[in-house]
Amino acid sequence: MRATLNTDEWRALLIQAREWARVLKLPFRRQRWRGQSGEFQGTGVGSSLDFQDHRAYIPGDDPRQINWQAYARTGTYTMKLYREEVRPLVDLVVDVSPSMAAFPAKGQRVQELVAYALEASLQAGAAVRCFCINGADHRHVELEAMLAGRWQEEWVGLTKSKAEMPPALSRVPWRAGALRLCISDLLFPTEPEHLLLPLSQNKGRGIVFAPAAAEEANPDWDGNYEFEDAETTTLHERRVEPDLLQRYLQAYTRHFELWKGAAIKHGVALAPVSAEGDFLTALRREGMPSGAVETA
Repeated sequence: MRATLNTDEWRALLIQAREWARVLKLPFRRQRWRGQSGEFQGTGVGSSLDFQDHRAYIPGDDPRQINWQAYARTGTYTMKLYREEVRPLVDLVVDVSPSMAAFPAKGQRVQELVAYALEASLQAGAAVRCFCINGADHRHVELEAMLAGRWQEEWVGLTKSKAEMPPALSRVPWRAGALRLCISDLLFPTEPEHLLLPLSQNKGRGIVFAPAAAEEANPDWDGNYEFEDAETTTLHERRVEPDLLQRYLQAYTRHFELWKGAAIKHGVALAPVSAEGDFLTALRREGMPSGAVETA
């Protein structure tokens, strides 16, 4: 599959993602929500049918919430309090740096992850905001444009200056208390804390879905190669001997071990998602143990 899809292909993918989201859900119930009316229990009081407590009447209170039966017994006005029902907040950020489409299978998995994140959020009734990011540059994309597939224009056209830099997640206007979804391959030379901290600050809950291609995780290089840097398009020749390949594999494994350790430290769910095989199988493999997704 190409890195970008036409309108019909994207719509078909959203339909498929709708089914995925009925099998594996985002972990909304692990977060305490405040905000607009919805199906999730919040931390305040509201007008749902879930009775919570009583309190004394204060002039100006809604008389519809007066407990008239208690008044008949005691002659004292008291108010019925109900658990507030709220809509969760989702801030979705998609890393559109060139490495995200370095291989066809990886580009396809990125598309699938974006479609899944949108559908899983909307099925939960969430208020969704979306951004595309490349290095220090990010763009807000309206939800309607995301659902129409027009976010792919940002994938192709977002400024490539300093594309080799990690995504500046600290510049994204995260909402307080939001579920913060980041889709990124994490293949940049930076300390994990620089990216993980913005995902967990101000009562946010961070989830990172990291698409991973077999060509990156477990290459079968042997002999002379001309490598191209996915971010800068710089070419360089290199002969790959078995010991060099072994050092690469060790470095790749160590890189993600550092990310996983830092994610646990900062309370961020990190789920590498293989670009090979069935989407649900790949998402479930590390998404379930990390708490990034849960069964319906």
